[in-house]
Amino acid sequence: MLVKRLILAGAFFPALACDNSQDNMNDSSKADASVAGAVVTGPAAPNAQMQAVLDELAALNGKPFETLTAAEARKQPTPADAVKALLTKQGKPTTPEPGVTAVDRTIPGPGGAMPVRVYTPATGTGPFPVLVYYHGGGWVIANKEVYDAGPRSISKLANAVVVSVDYRQGPENRFPAAHEDAYAAYNWVLKNAASINGDPARVAVGGESAGGGLAVSTSLMARDNGIKLPVYQMVVYPIAGTDTNTPSYMENASAKPLGKAGMGWFFDNYMSGEADRRDPRVNLVEADLKGLPPTVIINAQIDPLRSEGEMLAERMRAAGVTVEQKTFMGVAHEFFGMAAVIDAAKEAQALAANGLKAAFNR
Repeated sequence: MLVKRLILAGAFFPALACDNSQDNMNDSSKADASVAGAVVTGPAAPNAQMQAVLDELAALNGKPFETLTAAEARKQPTPADAVKALLTKQGKPTTPEPGVTAVDRTIPGPGGAMPVRVYTPATGTGPFPVLVYYHGGGWVIANKEVYDAGPRSISKLANAVVVSVDYRQGPENRFPAAHEDAYAAYNWVLKNAASINGDPARVAVGGESAGGGLAVSTSLMARDNGIKLPVYQMVVYPIAGTDTNTPSYMENASAKPLGKAGMGWFFDNYMSGEADRRDPRVNLVEADLKGLPPTVIINAQIDPLRSEGEMLAERMRAAGVTVEQKTFMGVAHEFFGMAAVIDAAKEAQALAANGLKAAFNR
């Protein structure tokens, strides 16, 4: 049975929380019905803040990336572009959040030099705890620039250095290239934390979407290779399985910005066959999860990956791992980095940062 989703009161405008209480209840009922196996005709309705971002994304006239080559898809408008467009429309600044410095550099990787962006809190002297962060994009598209907002905010909120990694991507570099790079970046931080004003005794892993899965796979590889485990896992709507017929896949087959066809395209561009899809580094819900560090798993209601994220939490708990899991209602995949325009993202970031701080202070 999937982990029960929790409705967080601040995920909606305060006024809407009262005025649309029946609508919110209906959305929750739809989600629960999908778990029960009932037929669901489509994704739940986004809340007003999420809808505003999706409207801006649609106005940018991007093509469905599943109809494109990987090279073409990487040039399409992103949800981050939609947030900037919305901020401009609202008369708000689009400059990066203050309180953090960011420096781009490279570190050694299995395929050569890996670009990383190192975020450091502007206050405090360090050494700071470190989060090794992996961006989303289905192992195929996006980069540390597209996923700048989330790690930048977490660096400030958790008072930690964040190392955001540009790992190799498919189809040019297929599985396990991204996974090997993710593990190599973690190892580099353990050995070189002092060079970035970090504390090697307090290193966590985290990421969004494909990056959330990479974070967990990195912990699995660390455990199996007998090296120091991360102190915490910040896992945001992870790709944690390869079953594209889960309740949330069926419910959100046509969801934006991520639907079932898009996920199939990601698998096809990164995986070489069924054996890759069954590999426990990818199919995390079927992996041996014993001995992993404390974890937070954050999911979005309007996301084909919701079911597997909730299932991963359940499987981790069964394996004895300490897990906090919350699904934010009324928001879609990619919402985590949208704190500038979506209240639920602020709450999700606070949840993640508080978990990190507790682990760093143990």
